[in-house]
Amino acid sequence: MQPSLHVFKEHAEPADMAEPGTDEPSSRTGSPDGEGRVSGERLLLHQRLAVRELIDTELSYLHMLRLCASDIRSSLQQLPQGDLDVLFSNIDDVIEVNSRFLHDLQETASRKEEQVHLIGEDTEAQSGDVTCQGHAAGGRARIWPQAGPSGLSFLLVIPLQRITKYPLLLQKILENTVPDASAYPVLQRAVSALQDVNTNINEYKRRKEVASKYTKVEQLTLRERLARLNTHTLSKKTTRLSQLLKQEAGLVPRTEDKEFDDLEERFHWVSLCVTEMKNNVAVYLDNLEAFLCFRPQEYDLDIPGGPVVQYCSLMRDLQLQAFPHFKQRLKGLVWQPLCSLAKALAGPQNLIKKRLDKLLDFERVEEKLLEVGSVTYEEQEARHTYQALNSLLVAELPQLNQLAMRWLGQILCTFVGLQRELAQQVLQRAEGSLAQLPHYHLSEPAFRKLVEDALGQTGHQLRSFQENFEKVLPPPTVQPLLPGAERQVQALLSRYGPEKLYQVTSGVSGAGTLDLTLPRGQIVALLQNKDTRGNSSRWLVDTGGHRGYVPAGKLELYRVIPRQEEVKEQEWPHKDSRHLTPEPTPAPVPSVPVVTQVVAVYPFVARSSHEVSLQAGQLVTVLEAQDKKGNPEWSLVEVNEQRGYVPSSFLARAASPAPWGWGLPS
Repeated sequence: MQPSLHVFKEHAEPADMAEPGTDEPSSRTGSPDGEGRVSGERLLLHQRLAVRELIDTELSYLHMLRLCASDIRSSLQQLPQGDLDVLFSNIDDVIEVNSRFLHDLQETASRKEEQVHLIGEDTEAQSGDVTCQGHAAGGRARIWPQAGPSGLSFLLVIPLQRITKYPLLLQKILENTVPDASAYPVLQRAVSALQDVNTNINEYKRRKEVASKYTKVEQLTLRERLARLNTHTLSKKTTRLSQLLKQEAGLVPRTEDKEFDDLEERFHWVSLCVTEMKNNVAVYLDNLEAFLCFRPQEYDLDIPGGPVVQYCSLMRDLQLQAFPHFKQRLKGLVWQPLCSLAKALAGPQNLIKKRLDKLLDFERVEEKLLEVGSVTYEEQEARHTYQALNSLLVAELPQLNQLAMRWLGQILCTFVGLQRELAQQVLQRAEGSLAQLPHYHLSEPAFRKLVEDALGQTGHQLRSFQENFEKVLPPPTVQPLLPGAERQVQALLSRYGPEKLYQVTSGVSGAGTLDLTLPRGQIVALLQNKDTRGNSSRWLVDTGGHRGYVPAGKLELYRVIPRQEEVKEQEWPHKDSRHLTPEPTPAPVPSVPVVTQVVAVYPFVARSSHEVSLQAGQLVTVLEAQDKKGNPEWSLVEVNEQRGYVPSSFLARAASPAPWGWGLPS
């Protein structure tokens, strides 16, 4: 163990008093030689004390590092290994570097004349290792911010504190070194190198603090954003907007940074690729989910035996095993890493946006600095913030772009690999079933041609069926009348004539005092085709009991045709009577036999509890071919386990079409 600082002082002071007869007279006489010799000895004494302080504090510092590496780290083994790696990231390397440095310092003690020169060289050579040590210590200091003699951070930030002491200790040695000594320039370079190290570490910490401050992505509501507004915030945003408008108008020059612009553009394209990939994978997962919900093998296809049974067995196997396993792996190996990558890019995106705001502040401060020559402390701080942001982005954006592209490439390769493995699994599971299919012997081009021909033939059948359906079943233009409304229609017909009768095509809800509320199918008589203000979109009508306005767009001309019985009675005209009925088809519709399976020709909307709604093409069971009064124009039917009356003219016999299907030709 080297002697302590106070022991060195006790040995040094008697040496100065060993020859009082020679030193004291010289000091008393005040000769220049004597004063120079005393001053040189005093400088040498202080220099040796500073050297001893450097060695002793380095020894204590190394002892504390070994304590952290051994006792404290071993007592924290219950923590996760990842946390231990962060806390004690490079402490072993730091111990090794400082052990060599202490050994070199202690060896200089045997060479008194060259000790200071050797210390300067060793310190200058160690400055590079000290930089890495400071960066790691700064990171640990941010992890454990509760500094104090009893906290763990007190030990973890010791390397950072030690780095700040090196320039002070060397500066003290330099101040007690004669300027014309050979060690003086070496010490100057060592002090300058360590000061640069401290400056770089401070700048590195400043960049990291700025980055951690502005990379936070907060999801704020509009109310929370408004609550954060204050006079200072509004002033800054107004100043930035004014600066931006001046640049757009060409009143002030814009700061050009070609290097950053290129990096930003590349980062923008990387972010766009990640976003598009994420959206595409999300759509793919939705389609996969819909595909898994559709299970045709569970339905009765009404096709006996053969390839259908094999297909159902294969699909059941794939639906239960291959496809769910593929979906699970797709989410874990593609979707989740893609979401993590998009989340990792959100911070840099926010940082780039914040750089634009800080750039506007920086340009304004630079203009003021050129005009006035001085700026306030807050403006200087804004200037430094932009410089730190810009330096950080220029230094780290290239690495981030490369890492993101490599990450995205690995995700794409994984996605392709999963697709390939799924195809292989499906082919392996279907290998036994494929050999029993009727077209297994065909080559791939021939099978593709066969499928195209079959699909073309089926499509032609569908188009022919659609054309025939549209020709045979034209939509009705009017709604049928209720049995109780015929007397009211007869009264309107005899009073106004057939050219004045209109039918309501959809329900009307009156909004004003003179507006009518009418159900769909109501027959009215037109009184005037405009209202009192000359508006032709509101017509004045008569319902047979009330008069009022209805929208003209909900009325269409009602056609009156005679009943089939009246056509027969024209041979014996003994009564002048007419019957009103809609004209869904030009030919008369015969009555439908009782308990018959028929098809609804037109859609019908029930208007009371005695009626039942129909859909075009729906199968209907006719229970009675007339109503309770014997009127054959209404039939009692059963649809979807519901009974009610429907117009007989809306029903037709269910024809038996020629069988056709989707089967491939053998």
